[in-house]
Amino acid sequence: MAGMKEHYAAFARYNTWANRRLYDAAAQLSDADYRADRGAFFKSMHGTLNHLLTADWVWMHRFTGEGPSPTRLDAIHHDTLPGLRAAREAEDRRIIAYIDSLTEQKLAGTISYRRVSTPEEFVQPLAPALAHFFNHQAHHRGQAHTILCSFGRRDLVLDLLFFQREAEAGRA
Repeated sequence: MAGMKEHYAAFARYNTWANRRLYDAAAQLSDADYRADRGAFFKSMHGTLNHLLTADWVWMHRFTGEGPSPTRLDAIHHDTLPGLRAAREAEDRRIIAYIDSLTEQKLAGTISYRRVSTPEEFVQPLAPALAHFFNHQAHHRGQAHTILCSFGRRDLVLDLLFFQREAEAGRA
């Protein structure tokens, strides 16, 4: 059985793969559809993709002490999809590099942080925080997928098993 590092390394690579596919699909939307309020938690595809980047910045700052640390979860950091995609790709590379730098000993450690919305400090084990980090990404990618479906785009596959098959075949 693989160790925790290999587990999270696989999720970091899955995250990059899924984001690339999601951004490819979002790029097929008209600008009006991309920005349309579809009733998702962050309203539009644009809002949802910005939130995903925002939350990743928040968590990566908690993990590393480096990089942006937004103060609002609904912030719009990039107004264009190409600008947002460039930032997303850079963050995905940073996530992979961070996970690859971890040791099993570091994974058994803890992190301390403050939430965006409250001042109290939290201390928690790193490994469960990473589980939340990757689960949060999948949660909001699911919302983005629903937005695409609301425009008739039902062809996007983001399943982890599909990624694992592609990775095993050297296509991921």
